[in-house]
Amino acid sequence: MALLRLDRPVGIWLLLWPTLWGVWAAAEGMPAWPILGVFVLGTVLMRSAGCAINDAADRDFDRHVSRTRDRPVAAGRISRRQAIVAAALLALLSLALLLSLQSLPALLWAIPAVVLAGVYPLMKRVIAVPQAVLGLAFSWGIPMAYAATRGHVPWGEAGWLMAANFCAVMAYDTAYAMADKADDLKIGVKSSAIWFGRWDVLAVLGFNVLMVACLLAFAAQAGLGAAFYLALVAVLAGILLLQRRLMSGDAATAFAVFKASHWLGACVWLGLVIAYGAAG
Repeated sequence: MALLRLDRPVGIWLLLWPTLWGVWAAAEGMPAWPILGVFVLGTVLMRSAGCAINDAADRDFDRHVSRTRDRPVAAGRISRRQAIVAAALLALLSLALLLSLQSLPALLWAIPAVVLAGVYPLMKRVIAVPQAVLGLAFSWGIPMAYAATRGHVPWGEAGWLMAANFCAVMAYDTAYAMADKADDLKIGVKSSAIWFGRWDVLAVLGFNVLMVACLLAFAAQAGLGAAFYLALVAVLAGILLLQRRLMSGDAATAFAVFKASHWLGACVWLGLVIAYGAAG
């Protein structure tokens, strides 16, 4: 349970909401039940697989971070090999689910998704802003949903949705990194919070505003009605509330802002549900 973080579902929500954006947008409303089921279950499985492989890769780092030192691999309750095996099994289950849709385009799009999930844990050792790789990984369900539903990916729509979620990930994962900044500096781990330095709070706001701008571009491309724009007003209000909390500069508050950020994605999804429902 602890290895797969099923007791901490915020990561599932953060991955699920943009995936549902793609599923609803691709179907222009309520998707077919097999596609909805595969993508929801696949999200849970792949998030759990990502947690397992992340813990295996970060065992030596996690031991030195107060928030993560009790994770099963770092604490020695589970071996690194066991964590890797668990991740592989979960990925294979996800593959079996995807194969049930009999969609070659979706299967081909799944290959980069697996690669991104596998390499992300290593990026904090290599690049200054590893959150960028996470942004791609957490957005990949969008083109997969289009591929499974339509057989191809219309970039005029899917591209804007991916860009929006990429910005959302950069925002909330920078807040997440702010909570660990002191420990990360000690052990030499790279993060967007460190890279942005004293501008980290402003960076979170900037990425969230860019997210809304990308969603506006998507809405114009997809021809969505007023309901979606009202949802974006609610998203903007949520951004301002979270930003006000983040300005306290406290690590615990930064982590709380990270956890609450998934409600922004939920609001976008609800806007899509209502807008497509009204159009239908």
